[in-house]
Amino acid sequence: MLRLGEDNILTVDRETTVGMFLTDGEGNDVLLPNKYVDDDIKIGDEITVFVYLDSNERIIATNIEPYLKLNQFAYLEAKQNTEFGMFMDWGLEKDLLVPFREQGSDMEKGKWYVVYLYLDSETNRLVGSTRTSRHIETENIELEEGQKVEILITGKTDLGWNVIINNLYRGLIYHNEIFKEIFPGDITNAYVKKVREDGKIDISLQKVGYDGIEPLSVKIINQLIKHSGFLPLTDKSSPQEILLTFEMSKKTFKKAIGSLYKQKIIKIEEDGIYLNEE
Repeated sequence: MLRLGEDNILTVDRETTVGMFLTDGEGNDVLLPNKYVDDDIKIGDEITVFVYLDSNERIIATNIEPYLKLNQFAYLEAKQNTEFGMFMDWGLEKDLLVPFREQGSDMEKGKWYVVYLYLDSETNRLVGSTRTSRHIETENIELEEGQKVEILITGKTDLGWNVIINNLYRGLIYHNEIFKEIFPGDITNAYVKKVREDGKIDISLQKVGYDGIEPLSVKIINQLIKHSGFLPLTDKSSPQEILLTFEMSKKTFKKAIGSLYKQKIIKIEEDGIYLNEE
């Protein structure tokens, strides 16, 4: 069965003047146009392709990776406003349509939006939606505190930055827990800090608790090596100086250097911290 909007592992069945036809072994085949055929592909090979509908609504295969796939969210640029809705750039030859009924607000060409990709059961077409709340799970939250997750940064609020977690849930990173620049559309790893009784999820960019000190300690060691084993920073340095150098809070910095000191990796003097070479 060919799966629209997803990667499919298919077998090269035959070659034609317009490209190679791939089969799923169940009697379904799809064209991989010549422009996507690599020189080393031959009949009988199994290859991974993305399957979608071309501008003529025909099923087509490509080896180009789109910016999002079925049941995923991504940050996309609006390219063209038409009588049918807004077409978005999702990295493929045919742009992705967000129909008017799927627009949370009026969309403008050239602006960027968080878009969800789903398969319309009535038309069997891939459709984009900016009504993201429809596609967020709010009841059955299968996350544990401390769990590593992938997040998409979606937008800034008074409290912090909204994120989408594992393409399923909505979460928040508080402003006072962000120690580096982040931007809408960023995709990064993060950690579940707390799942609240009301279903809201707090997210941290660092590991939760003392376990999170280790990678930050490595960051301090790397900076020490880069600066010949010395940095003029101590637990008395200002939060701004620490944030500028390490992209971490003063509290986290103090824990990290305390751990390094106990392990005899660094020495803490009045003028700064030294890499212990003994």
